[in-house]
Amino acid sequence: MRNTLAFIAGTCLITVSTVAWVAAQQPTPVADTTTIDEVLKAVRGDLQSSRADIIAKNVTLTAAQAAKFWPMFESYQKEQNVIMDDQLKGIQQYIEGFDSLNDAGALGLINAHFDRDARMTGLRKKWLGEFQNVLGTKLAVRVMQIDRRLSMVHQLMYAAKIPLAY
Repeated sequence: MRNTLAFIAGTCLITVSTVAWVAAQQPTPVADTTTIDEVLKAVRGDLQSSRADIIAKNVTLTAAQAAKFWPMFESYQKEQNVIMDDQLKGIQQYIEGFDSLNDAGALGLINAHFDRDARMTGLRKKWLGEFQNVLGTKLAVRVMQIDRRLSMVHQLMYAAKIPLAY
């Protein structure tokens, strides 16, 4: 657990440094030949496998709990994917239109972030109850804490890549 927390803390520190550096640099977005669907597939695969792996290493489940929990967690991740895909598509649109950004485009980006946060919070509340039925309260909360921390790290990484509006 300490290694995982140290890894997450280190990742957060690196990400925060990256955010500060990116904010200072304000780069102009560069055209990329990778399609948004390819990016979504790669990001989704990385997120799902790393989240499940980290949770598995930090939550001790009985065989009966594991048999019920992991299929539920997979369903939870599928619902997360919809929210994350919408967010990444919105970020891509923002980056593609950055050179001609107007007030509406800037507001659209920040409102999309607010919407994503609200949707993700609602999803977590819904699944916390489902996980409690299988794991009990403390283990369900632990799962959500780990998932939420990982999500915050990923959100910092996304934020570091988005040019600030000007």
